[in-house]
Formats: sequence, structure tokens, C-alpha cells
Amino acid sequence: MTRVVGRGGSPSVPRSADVARLAGVSRKTVSRVLNNEPYVSADVRRRVIEAAEELGYRLNNAARALASGRTRSIGAVALGTAGYGTASLLVAIEKVVRGSGYALRVVNTLDGEPDDIAGAVDSLLEQGVDGIIVSEPIVEGEVSVRVDVPVLFLGAPPAFGGSRAVTAGVGADLLAGAATDHLLDLGHQTVHHLAGPLRWYAARDRVEGWRTALTARGRHQPPLLEGDWSAASGYLAGRELAADSEVTAVFVSGDDMAIGLIHALTEAGRRVPHDVSVIGFDGNPVFAYVTPPLTTVRQPFDAAAREGLKLLIHTIEEPGTEVPSASDLPVELVVRASTAPPRSSSAGQRTSPSRSHPSQRSQA
Repeated sequence: MTRVVGRGGSPSVPRSADVARLAGVSRKTVSRVLNNEPYVSADVRRRVIEAAEELGYRLNNAARALASGRTRSIGAVALGTAGYGTASLLVAIEKVVRGSGYALRVVNTLDGEPDDIAGAVDSLLEQGVDGIIVSEPIVEGEVSVRVDVPVLFLGAPPAFGGSRAVTAGVGADLLAGAATDHLLDLGHQTVHHLAGPLRWYAARDRVEGWRTALTARGRHQPPLLEGDWSAASGYLAGRELAADSEVTAVFVSGDDMAIGLIHALTEAGRRVPHDVSVIGFDGNPVFAYVTPPLTTVRQPFDAAAREGLKLLIHTIEEPGTEVPSASDLPVELVVRASTAPPRSSSAGQRTSPSRSHPSQRSQA
């Protein structure tokens, strides 16, 4: 690489004038090339870009696209950032994308309806992204959109077609199974479940993990309750469950709902965990400081983003080659004070952790 040397003999930051001198053109021509303006010959564009790269001059996005045929940017269609889980996954995606040398462009949808997702994808395509991430869509129905770049569907099956679509899970079913197994291992005969809104793929995966764990242990499946991720919906479900003296254990599909449910149980005179054990889902660290501290399963946001982006970037940079397989995601159970054996059981009656969902247990 050619270095620009200052008056004192030390390297200095290259300027557009240095690029112009090396390429043998005017500074105005350099500006036109780097801003992708017309009326510049292909040969002059090539010389300017090569000179800029040789000097280490910071290219703008247009120049990078001219040099490589790609914008080095990835778009993400996300479901907003209001919830802890969706926001944390988006932050994890951004870290991985930027660490891979790409820029991230995000378009949020309010409710993930087909027209919203189609509009978000079109917006990203107009910006010239090299690939798109669709993060846990809740869409039901066909998304009418044509896509000519690789697409990663993270945490859900493909919502629209494409010749270069890849999918990656977030491990929600395994986490739900681990949560259910934890309560069964403590001696509870069955586990009730408060699900998220069932039009969300994330909620469905957690229901599937809960059902699979109960079936594997030959346990009765209680009627399913449905919330909307909010603490208020957890409170309403808790009032219903508090009226049933047979309820001793509840797996809740989100930490916020779990806090609302615990409040309703306590208000009704059902003590947690003495009368009812409650386990949440997500791993929001705030809930280590409520009363009682919430047992939960921690979502592997960083690992899920890393594994998914590995597939997407490979598809972008090495088209036509075999896509590598994703690694298994960690399953981490965070045991706190909201779960315990049922009152009819003693600590000595606890069974060993289920082998169907090997997990890393932690105290936090």
C-alpha cells in the first residue's frame, strides 16, 4: 500500500488530493467517482478507485459498490424494539453484522403483516443491500415480493420465495423443553403453560417444546393459555390459574408475562414458589431483582445471530457453494427462587435433569 507522508516524516491520513495525484486526474473527478456521478469513463473510475484503495482512502458506499459489485450492507426486517427479546436479538444481529465488515440497515414493522414485510423488503432492496435478514416474522399469509439477493429467515420458516434463502433457528423449542423439564425434575406432576400470541412463530416453537417435554415424560397436557407478551396479560392468566388449586407449576413464554402472573398469584394468596412454581423465558437480567427472583431460560441471542449470519454471509460471498451447517445453540437454565419442589415433595425427591434437553444450569 502506498503511504502518504506528512512534513515530519510520519504517515498522514490520505486526502482526495492524494487520490487525484496518484490516479492522474483532478480532485473534481475524484469527487464525481466517489459520489457515483455520471459522465466519467469506466477507465477513469477504475483508476480512481484503485488509487483510493492503494492509499487506504476511506471510500463511501457508492465507491465500495463500484469496486466490489456489492454495497457491503445487510438489511434487517425486524418486529420493532419494544420487547426485550426482539430488541436483544436485533442488537446481537448488529454486532455480528458490523463485526463481519458490513453495515446494517434496519426497517421495523409494527405487526409483521404480509404487506408490511413486503414494503420493508422493497425498501431495503432499493437501498442496494447485499442480503436481507427477516427476524422472527409473525406473518400468516403470502408475502408478495420478488427478491434477488440472499435472505436469512431467523427463527421462522421462509415467508416468501427466493433462490438463495437460508433458515436458522433460535432454539426456542429446546429452551422451552428445558424449562418444562426443570419443573418436572423438581417433582411437579405436570406443567401449565402461558404462551405468547400464537400467530408468532416464536410462541408456537415454545408451545411445541413444552408439549414435547410433557409427552416424553408421559404427563398430562393442561389447557393452553395465551397472552400477548405483556405483564398485564400475565396478570390476567395468573388470576385464572390462581383459582385452580391443582396448579403447582407454570412455564411462561416470556419474562414480562411471568412477572404479571406471579403478581396475580400472590394477590390471590398463592405463594411463589411454595404453592406454585413459575419459570419464565428470555433471560432479562432485570428479573433477578424482583421478589422472588425469577427462574428463567436465557435466549442465546449472540449465538443465534452468529450462526444465522454465518449462513447468510457465506451465501452472499460464495454463491453456488454448499452452505455450512449451523452449530448447536446453547441451552442455559438460570435457576433462581421462583421454582421449588411441590409442597408434597421433599428436596430428596428431586429427580436428575432430563437427558432429552441437556442444558447449562446457572445461578444468577
